[in-house]
Amino acid sequence: MTRLLVAAGLLLWAGTALLLTGWTRLARLPLSERLAPFHPVAPSAAIRPRPAASSGQLMRSAAQALGDRLAAVAGVDEPLGVRLRRVHSPLDVVAFRTRQVGWMGAGLALGLVVGAVGAPVPLAVLALAGGPVLAFLVVEQRLSEASRRWQDRVARELPVVAEQLAMLINAGYSLGAAVNRLAVRGDGCCATDLRVVANRIRHGVGETAALREWAQVVRVDAVDRLVGMLALHAEAPDLGRLVSAEARQSRRDLQRRTTELIERRAEQVWIPVSVSTLVPGVILLAVPFLAALRLFANA
Repeated sequence: MTRLLVAAGLLLWAGTALLLTGWTRLARLPLSERLAPFHPVAPSAAIRPRPAASSGQLMRSAAQALGDRLAAVAGVDEPLGVRLRRVHSPLDVVAFRTRQVGWMGAGLALGLVVGAVGAPVPLAVLALAGGPVLAFLVVEQRLSEASRRWQDRVARELPVVAEQLAMLINAGYSLGAAVNRLAVRGDGCCATDLRVVANRIRHGVGETAALREWAQVVRVDAVDRLVGMLALHAEAPDLGRLVSAEARQSRRDLQRRTTELIERRAEQVWIPVSVSTLVPGVILLAVPFLAALRLFANA
């Protein structure tokens, strides 16, 4: 038990160190490195010697590798960076994995507490082994659920956004101006994504390329179709009519999915009703049947 406590304490120390190294107040660059870009004779980035990796960087890299390996074992095939960009998370991949490993250390500490209070050995082993795994899966599931909710909200908002985009294009707006107007005046997930698209356009990225980046991140079929149609803005003279037709198609698809969901939930309602009806009936039939078997056995 002493060796187990020592090993768990080391893992807890590693998790705490990972959390502290991710804190900006403790991970600030030295003053010389922060002032180097403003020095008139600062060496260029090409000839500047590459600094050696610190222990914090090595631990964050190890946390990222460990998190990616565990996510692959858990069956998560979508890249973490794509999900973080989809929900507009302020964390990058390394920071998210570092925080995730820190929560695993907290789960291990909880397992140590369970083992220290005198719990049975199977329960203590289960807490020590399952605590970190459960903490990892909870954090991963929260991000996956947030990503799925974002995709659902984009799919629900897209018909209205496409209709507004068609009206603006028919009114004489260019594609970039229409996207920027929707991004500034809109509210919701689509407007948040379009603000990123408008920002990319202002930084010199082409309109079609910025929209395709949005489609690759959000991964919604209706967005793929809309972006593929908007890519023809330089060739199609009646783009507003095509976008309006696509908005109607997206609305029909959304209505069909909603109808399927309502029917599926209506079928699920009958499951507890059937169980609550069958169980008393089985009991009522089993009582005289068992009484008859007992009577014939005594005879």
